[in-house]
Amino acid sequence: MAGGSRKNGHGATPATHALDAAGVAYRTMGYRHDASAASYGLEAAEKLGVPPEAVFKTLMVSLGNRLAVAMVPVEAMLDLKKVASLLGVRKVSLADRAEAERRTGYVVGGISPLGQRHHSPAVIDASAEGLELIYVSGGRRGFEIELSPFDLIRLTEAQTGPIATYKNQHSG
Repeated sequence: MAGGSRKNGHGATPATHALDAAGVAYRTMGYRHDASAASYGLEAAEKLGVPPEAVFKTLMVSLGNRLAVAMVPVEAMLDLKKVASLLGVRKVSLADRAEAERRTGYVVGGISPLGQRHHSPAVIDASAEGLELIYVSGGRRGFEIELSPFDLIRLTEAQTGPIATYKNQHSG
């Protein structure tokens, strides 16, 4: 994986510009997005042939007066109570779609945690720390970035914690 690598003819986005500016090694991967896909993230994992536990979705959450970035594996759901606890606030809710798009400069389904229009606090599920590589949106639907989870954590200044919950788990 080489720094600034763009393969398959996928152009630059604010996310790749941020990675280039930081000198971080990454690789871009693209696929033809199916607008009828039930889950953008699971579609990415399937079409790119990568494990779904390594593909992280980026969700914007509202802390009341500001937004934050939350990243969890695509096969998981975000535990809002655990996000609130990790961020030290009373309550967190999913951000309004239009507000998330305005704040990040990306469209829902293509929101990257990197290169957002405005910096926001970030949290990522602790499972990322056990991975060699992680995949996040590159800033467009059908465009993913592969990089070290530790580079992602460093660049987004993310706090890590157990913020994902799975269908067979109960939230505590």
